[in-house]
Amino acid sequence: MRRVAVKIAYLGEGFAGSQIQPSVRTVESEVLDKLMLVSKMSSDEIDLKFSSRTDKDVNALGNAISFYTIFNNNVMMLKALNAVSKGVFYRSACDVDDEFNVRYATARSYRYILPLEDGMDLGLAKECADLFLGEHDFARFCRPDNKPTIACVDSIDIYRKDSILIIDFKARFFLWNMIRRMVGAMDSVSKGTRTLDDVRRALNDLEEINFGVARADALTLMDVDYDWLSFEETDRKQFSETITEESFRFSLRKTFFDSL
Repeated sequence: MRRVAVKIAYLGEGFAGSQIQPSVRTVESEVLDKLMLVSKMSSDEIDLKFSSRTDKDVNALGNAISFYTIFNNNVMMLKALNAVSKGVFYRSACDVDDEFNVRYATARSYRYILPLEDGMDLGLAKECADLFLGEHDFARFCRPDNKPTIACVDSIDIYRKDSILIIDFKARFFLWNMIRRMVGAMDSVSKGTRTLDDVRRALNDLEEINFGVARADALTLMDVDYDWLSFEETDRKQFSETITEESFRFSLRKTFFDSL
């Protein structure tokens, strides 16, 4: 057996989050089930680990996992997994040693998409984003889980594309609900329901101010970076049938709602 790291993608709407839970379908349960199917190994032998937890409805294009496999070839392993997978796409892989900890990443990148609404001030949204850069105590911008609340945000980029606002975040790690609460603040400030001073007081003075939590399905984990690893991508043709079907389903829904 050998240990590998694999990048996976999934739409969050089909899962009750990433972490395994009793009696519900999660990303971890789906992945473990298919790993056991193609390798004929037990869950203990596979030793599946996830880099990042995603909540219910949150998407991923590059979450990272690690596990043991009997496959000698990563291309064949990815092909076998994609052939049986339901809702999880295995995009790339690389070999790692037994001591590799998939949680210790160089950086994590997330994207949030907001609808552009009348009255939104993009300049204020960007000023609000700048307040979050660097190291802060994000106690008022996360869901408490008895862990330290100090974090460092490397970058936040905001730009407009057609009728949506795209917000890209990058940091070594993010706290639980941290991005969705920061987006809630940016959205509120851009609409004038909260001020930049409100954000400063919550961030610097830990004043309890409720900015709301942005919806989960607009958040995507774009990638988990390991600057010392080189991942080999699978043939994208494996996803062509799914891409064609989902694009058609989208067109059907858009045509319907455009006709209302």
